[in-house]
Amino acid sequence: MGDCVTVSEKKEFIQWFLNRFELQKREAAWLLNYLCSDDELLERTHFVDSLRHLPKALLISTRCIQMTPFKFTKNRRVSSDVETAFYDIRSSPQEDLYVSLYFKERSSCPEYAAVLEGNPMERQDLVQDTLFGLFAEMILDQAVRDFQEKELYRRIDEALAIGDEKQFLQLTEQWLQLVENEK
Repeated sequence: MGDCVTVSEKKEFIQWFLNRFELQKREAAWLLNYLCSDDELLERTHFVDSLRHLPKALLISTRCIQMTPFKFTKNRRVSSDVETAFYDIRSSPQEDLYVSLYFKERSSCPEYAAVLEGNPMERQDLVQDTLFGLFAEMILDQAVRDFQEKELYRRIDEALAIGDEKQFLQLTEQWLQLVENEK
């Protein structure tokens, strides 16, 4: 999965793909051929595994699998009309376009793997998930410390109530260590 796929590699892949597979929506083949005809447009076209959270994306499926035939998404608006996608792509060539193709054995296809690029939004999700994980860990650590402190208070009170000086001194030592570790 490279992040620097050349225009010629993308063209070669699209032609290979169209020669090998029949699409569920024939107009989608026409759209892929249109992408091949414009180098600047193809420069801004990225093949990705996942279309999650992407601003402008195409999902295209072949006849050999059971999947949504065609889906165009732009800013959370979804269309199954190839013409709508074509007009948007033609009128906004400066916008990045993310394409995910669904076909038999795509996960083991070296030709597809060669043109795949990473989904930039998934990287942001990964960073956000990591930050949320760290925050959750901090909250959990604080909850454990609070519980330990309350439990020590309860046991110290209990030692005082029964007059166990040895237990009282031992527990207050533990409490002092806990307080020191918080600093």
